[in-house]
Amino acid sequence: MSSAEDSHLRTEGTGLSSEGGDRLSGALRPGQPRSRPRLWLGIAAAIAIVAVVLWRTQHKPAGAATRDVPNAVIVQSAVATRGDVPVTVEGLGAVQAFYTATLAAQVNGQLQQVFFTEGQLVKKGQLLAQIDPRPLQAALDQAVATKDKDSAQLEAAQRDLTRYQVLAPQNLASKQQLDQQRGLVAGLNAQLKIDQAAIDNARTQLGYTRITAPFAGRTGIRLVDPGNNVHATDTNGIVVVTQIQPISVVFTLPEEALPQISTALDHGDTSVTALSRDDRTKLDVGTLSVVDNQIDQTTGTIRLKATFPNAHNTLWPGQFVNARVLIAQLHSAVVVPSEAVQPGANGTFIYVIKPDSTVEARPVQVGQEDGGHTVVLSGLDAGERVVTTNQFRLAPGTRVHVS
Repeated sequence: MSSAEDSHLRTEGTGLSSEGGDRLSGALRPGQPRSRPRLWLGIAAAIAIVAVVLWRTQHKPAGAATRDVPNAVIVQSAVATRGDVPVTVEGLGAVQAFYTATLAAQVNGQLQQVFFTEGQLVKKGQLLAQIDPRPLQAALDQAVATKDKDSAQLEAAQRDLTRYQVLAPQNLASKQQLDQQRGLVAGLNAQLKIDQAAIDNARTQLGYTRITAPFAGRTGIRLVDPGNNVHATDTNGIVVVTQIQPISVVFTLPEEALPQISTALDHGDTSVTALSRDDRTKLDVGTLSVVDNQIDQTTGTIRLKATFPNAHNTLWPGQFVNARVLIAQLHSAVVVPSEAVQPGANGTFIYVIKPDSTVEARPVQVGQEDGGHTVVLSGLDAGERVVTTNQFRLAPGTRVHVS
């Protein structure tokens, strides 16, 4: 059998025609890519991309809203409100003790003992120090003895005078003797007054050996230690006592504020608030007590004095504070944060946010500023939203995004 015939028989034995074999070899030819798996991979990738886009749309980051608005400036805002606003004037002042006393020796002697600790609160009349009383006690005893001696002489002279008065009408005593005895009695009476004055002086000097608090207050640093000799001529003293409850603040205001201050005083007690130097801390609230009787022509200011209860010792003598005087009360005023008010070439203005998220530079007239808020007298209505930050990046018509 020839090779051609043999090949034909093998083909028929497999049950496949040569045409079918060509189709099979064409479908399974090595090195040719399979198109169906690539199609499924493409579909899966498309589904994943759509899912990511949908997730990001539903979970936008904080800044996404801003990117949706081209060229929007991020700002903070506040709403203009209406309310009652106090009208105040403020000046720099210094705290002064209500009373201050330097307790010094009024007699010479040795400081035996002190009965206080530095910084102690003391009561009026409380014993604070004791000077050696023995020399002055001896002087008092001597004065008392002198008076007793003169008193005894006066009694004897008085008895003699009585006798002379009985004998004189009988010419048993001369008139001269009677007159002399009367003079002696009068002299001894005067001497007794001198003796009493000496006793009073000696008792007073003895009392100076006990140093007591003249008023309720707080002691300072001890200036003399026990055992030292003190003298009436000493100027430093032993201790300084200050009364700090209540306490005073002396401050100055421009003379232009005097009419308003006078008007406030005519309506009753005028409130004064003591603030820290940075105006952030309220220290105490008191009342205006004194307006000085003349204006300082060199500075154009007037001095005032306010009294504070100082119940919590927030004010201390020598401390610098700001004194804020309440002179009036504005009712139903339009108020905005002070950060919203901007200076301009033609006066003050405020950026107002319009409904379309753009800003308008609104000229306004402002009044009282207090506690970070400013009264708007004209140009703005309550309920309007104003910009409080990033004004340097704005111009009329700028689009903004409120953060």
